[in-house]
Amino acid sequence: LLKRLNVGDQLRIASNEAELLAALEYPLSKTDTLFINLVGDSYQSHRESKEVEIRESFSYGTITSSFWNAGVSAGLNDSQIINFANIFGWDIDFALDIRAGDNFNITFENKYIEGEYIGTGNILAAEITNQGEVFQAIRFTDDEYYTPDGRSMRKAFLRAPVNFKYISSSFKPKRFHPVQKRWKAHRGIDYAAKQGTPVVAAGNGKVTHAGYSKYNGYYVFIQHGNDIVTKYLHFYKRAVVKKGQRVKQGQVIGYVGSTGLAAGPHLHYEFLLNGVHRNPRTVKLPDARPIEKKYKAKFSLLAVERLKALSGAKNALLSTEKNAIAAND
Repeated sequence: LLKRLNVGDQLRIASNEAELLAALEYPLSKTDTLFINLVGDSYQSHRESKEVEIRESFSYGTITSSFWNAGVSAGLNDSQIINFANIFGWDIDFALDIRAGDNFNITFENKYIEGEYIGTGNILAAEITNQGEVFQAIRFTDDEYYTPDGRSMRKAFLRAPVNFKYISSSFKPKRFHPVQKRWKAHRGIDYAAKQGTPVVAAGNGKVTHAGYSKYNGYYVFIQHGNDIVTKYLHFYKRAVVKKGQRVKQGQVIGYVGSTGLAAGPHLHYEFLLNGVHRNPRTVKLPDARPIEKKYKAKFSLLAVERLKALSGAKNALLSTEKNAIAAND
């Protein structure tokens, strides 16, 4: 217990007539408290948890500059903004695809203990309109998110396997190479990022190559099934991955660098389908497994309920804003 104590923690301690520790009460979190009591000649401990009340809340926003700023203006915290982007991240590139005028709405949990607000919980349903296209997601009991018709929001591949600052070179049939000083095809995308930024496997697969070469620098190639290969070049260093090893989507395989033929720190990422290079940003990504058939009916009812609540809350808020504007005119 002493190893877990932090500066500012408060404990309640009681002693007996012999001035021995008789009882100790230590709050582990806002919900859980550890109790230690002297019973006879030994100490016994147990944990008690306070009941958490869940209340549903709603937020709506329109993007004018960035999704992050719009989320903050809508009253969302950092964690909610990040989680929202992660839910839709397989379909939308929040660094490049977002436009002014895009809008979003979200229902989520607020947590209370004995009437006191203690923080936010799960996102229950979410919707974003991006460049005129509407995307919707509903959380199910397995903590995953699905489209209204039961398809997983999670794709078999990540659209971008690294958190990048900008695209320094796009997929194109011809570009002027900054190092070789000549025109040649660029069959991947260069994601500029700070040296050391983690790079993850875009999907589940098997490492076919992991090494170093004059042009690629430190690199990793991954085979995904029979028809897809992804390639990751110019690592500062590789993670502990080797040829023949199986990796999972999101597993760190290396770190952004500029080894090999590279002008600066970036990840060069390639996506090959049946041996043909495809644009990683636009290639249609295969879906992950849909919701199990035995849960489909239950989910369908939940989806209708969640989307109805989402739409109702949005319309009510927009109506309130419209009336407020009219009252001020």
